[in-house]
Amino acid sequence: MIQNLVSTVAEFLVHYSLQVVGAVIIAALGLAASDALAKALFQLLQRRKLDVTLARFLSNVLKVLILGFAMISALGNFGITVAPLIAALSAVAFGATMAIQGPLSNYGAGLSIILTRPFVVGHSISVAGVSGVVEEVKLASTVLVNEDGVKIVIPNKSIVGEILHNSRTARSAEGTIGIAYEDDPEKAVRLIEGVLQSAPGVDVSHKASVGIRDFGESSVNLEYRYWVPTLRYYETIYAVNLAVFKALKEQGITIPFPQREVRVLSGAAVKAE
Repeated sequence: MIQNLVSTVAEFLVHYSLQVVGAVIIAALGLAASDALAKALFQLLQRRKLDVTLARFLSNVLKVLILGFAMISALGNFGITVAPLIAALSAVAFGATMAIQGPLSNYGAGLSIILTRPFVVGHSISVAGVSGVVEEVKLASTVLVNEDGVKIVIPNKSIVGEILHNSRTARSAEGTIGIAYEDDPEKAVRLIEGVLQSAPGVDVSHKASVGIRDFGESSVNLEYRYWVPTLRYYETIYAVNLAVFKALKEQGITIPFPQREVRVLSGAAVKAE
């Protein structure tokens, strides 16, 4: 039996040794070429200022195509016809589609995001009830990072077709503070504008807005709106609110608390009424 096995192996090496060596060489060359060309394409697209997500996607497509061509060439070196294999794989893929509709829908949505580019890496977005800065866009999911450094992974099918807020690199913030009716609202507005111009973290490339929001029972309510970097959103809001409060107090502007006037009527007065 051992002699038969040795004879079979020897016969195989005699007839197919060159084909095996050729297939290995083709596969190795294909692997090396796919890595090198994909990397070169990615660098080229980066120099042309193409979005990093789209550049990475196109380079990966090129890599897969080169690898597929190399594998087909390697199989052909043994005289194997790939047409039946492709037909079998197609049948398997069709059957598997029904079982993996969820992941496939994510891939389709991811491809739509990559091609239409409603947002790119570095943009601040709000979608599916969460907000953050886009760290990575994959075929299956999009990764956000919030102010606390928490990574949020959103399936792409939960993004496409939903309402998406994209504020690019910053988010709008707002605050409200009341002043007494006896105080000068124009002076208070100027003070708040000065705070927003000098407060650390406020994005001064966007114009801030300050004005009277409404008239309360015991105060004139001023509202201020401004822009802050997404990853410093709450930190900046808290600092600005404190700075506004201190600036108004230092300049003698009263920040009233809710008050009610209660009148006690005498029994005679009640009867007279």
